[in-house]
Amino acid sequence: MVELAFSILAADFARLGEEIATAERGGGTIVHVDVMDGHFVPNITFGPPVVKAIRPLTKLPLDCHLMIENPDAYIADFAAAGADILCVHQEVCRHLHRTLQQIAVHGMKPAVVINPATPVEMLIEVLPMLHHVLIMSVNPGFGGQKFLPLALDKIAHLVELREDLGLNFRIEVDGGVAHDTVAQVVEAGADMLVAGSAIFAPGNPDKTIANAQEFLKLARAAAK
Repeated sequence: MVELAFSILAADFARLGEEIATAERGGGTIVHVDVMDGHFVPNITFGPPVVKAIRPLTKLPLDCHLMIENPDAYIADFAAAGADILCVHQEVCRHLHRTLQQIAVHGMKPAVVINPATPVEMLIEVLPMLHHVLIMSVNPGFGGQKFLPLALDKIAHLVELREDLGLNFRIEVDGGVAHDTVAQVVEAGADMLVAGSAIFAPGNPDKTIANAQEFLKLARAAAK
């Protein structure tokens, strides 16, 4: 099933509880939390305290995407805060297998993200461990960027690997996934779609709901 992982990076930070509830009413089923440290990427956003603050506000899974230099140092903190899925960048994990093991030991589902310049082949050895692979379809660090079509080949390659290896990991895509690009992303094989600025209309909950519903309508039509 194709799911909407709505990115709260595009929401009104002063009203996160309301924004999450609104996106959920629009059909969103995963809360995507973009964690940035100002080192791996230029921006600074959320940390474990924000995850802890929003955990009581929703029953939806919290999918935390760590765009940080040293994810191993924060695994326990995100687990304690209530994260359900922890996604780390292949590019910063010196011992990726061990990092993924530690995420699982702390009761979270492990996932790996790769940047546009990182080949899918870098993940083959750890694919059996993963809840999902996140393909970045923009260079990470900022919302609202234009979708990079090179992500489509990566998605298709992952679909082939999943079938060849008999695995069941999911394929998530983040970056420029909007109403005009979602169909091609789904047709390539993605089933978890991260969308932020394409969904949220801060201060206008009716528009947020309508955006989410239309986004999912387009996605699910492409999945048939």
